[in-house]
Amino acid sequence: MAFRYLEQQVAFGYRIPGTPAHIVAGDWIDSLARERADTVLVQSWTHISSDGDSLAMRNILARFRPESQERILFLAHWDTRPLSDNPGWTGARTPVPGANDGASGVAVLLGMADALRARPPELGVDLLFVDGEDYGDFQHHPDDVLIGSRYFATHLPPGPRPLYAVLFDLVADSGLRLLPEGQSLLGAPEVVDLVWRVAEEVGHGKIWVNAPGAGPTLTDDHVELQKVGIRAIDVVDFDYGPRNAWWHTPEDTLGKVSAASLQVVGDVGMALVRRQAASH
Repeated sequence: MAFRYLEQQVAFGYRIPGTPAHIVAGDWIDSLARERADTVLVQSWTHISSDGDSLAMRNILARFRPESQERILFLAHWDTRPLSDNPGWTGARTPVPGANDGASGVAVLLGMADALRARPPELGVDLLFVDGEDYGDFQHHPDDVLIGSRYFATHLPPGPRPLYAVLFDLVADSGLRLLPEGQSLLGAPEVVDLVWRVAEEVGHGKIWVNAPGAGPTLTDDHVELQKVGIRAIDVVDFDYGPRNAWWHTPEDTLGKVSAASLQVVGDVGMALVRRQAASH
């Protein structure tokens, strides 16, 4: 089912803030979240871009067992990039379809929502769909990236903070190989160890390769959460295509992603929920 969620997002078109497809995709995520979660919190605000554009933004937080004091947070961004900017890309600078970069993490969260609805968790689980991760660029327009996670970090909902947070980004590559990310190792090494250990226990150790120092170091949504004291890590395969040739290009399409990869990542997410519940 998770792959169908991925396909539907791509079918909406480019989910760029300020476009009709972005509105439709957000409404769709909101609707599915309300059908599955116990409660849904929507954060809506207007972001003024570096070019002076007013962009309607929203984060969608689906909460299971909202009364629970013990919580885990999973998150992914749901927007897509306005223009391709991969350094190796020689084609036209057109929008990015975001089959992997955007749709994959959302698909995992929605698949987890199905599982959590079918078997309610014994602790609190939050699924956060953040907006505006990919709108600008870190070099020239740093205020126009990580918009949703930055807003969430500075407008945390009432109640206890999560025990830890796991970001899913670029997790549907058909050649999936997940290495610990550098900022995650710096900010929450014990969470990295837990997640990769659980992946090994559920039989996915060949994909979740616990080789610290071998993975990328990225400024991603998890860093904004780390800044406010949340132990957050990034689960990301930053090797998308030959020499990362498909990242941030029009080649980020359905033909490059895999339902099996989504299943592997979703399995580990749900195993983490079960592990925490068993530790009560």
